[in-house]
Amino acid sequence: MDLVPPPREQDPPDAPTGARGESGRGGGDQLAHRLKQVAKGDEAAFAAVYDETAPRLHGLVLRVLRNPAQSEEVTQEVFLEVWRRASHFDPQRGSAIGWLLTMAHRRAVDRVRSSQASVVRDDGWHARSREVDFDTTAEHATARIEAARVRTALAGLTEVQREAVSLAYLGGYTHTEVAGLLDLPLGTAKTRIRDGLIRLRDQLGVTP
Repeated sequence: MDLVPPPREQDPPDAPTGARGESGRGGGDQLAHRLKQVAKGDEAAFAAVYDETAPRLHGLVLRVLRNPAQSEEVTQEVFLEVWRRASHFDPQRGSAIGWLLTMAHRRAVDRVRSSQASVVRDDGWHARSREVDFDTTAEHATARIEAARVRTALAGLTEVQREAVSLAYLGGYTHTEVAGLLDLPLGTAKTRIRDGLIRLRDQLGVTP
């Protein structure tokens, strides 16, 4: 099917509130229902999902990439993935908007990594022609090990904890914005973030 157009300018790309198309828990249930319809090939339901969530997803992608053109492209890729993988959404593992935001964040991070890898390849001969500083190499190796530990620890969180922590500390959203993005009361969002951080600390073996 043809992809829908990029988010319209009149919708702020990273507005955190749930006013556009979702209101309270009922809106979240409606979005989950529409994803089920998308899984059955319902194009009208897909268009409705896009209209309701494109500004939020585009805002998250833009925050990660900080490049409007690439952000629109990645947002389109996200919705193509939604069309193809809607059947993978499981409401027992988290909210519909959380599932979509997690997918968008993952796509954006993948684009950053791909761009970085391209730069590394293009500049590789410069690196090979210079004398390697041992301290710098050791520092980079340590950073890679720490990043791998964090990714492993994140995988040990529950789905709802991971989506909240990822938005707050990887996406850079405030607690209030996380609550709006996930269509949750502020207290619930804070609890998920707090519990996720405690579990992440335990996974990493960090002493409080």
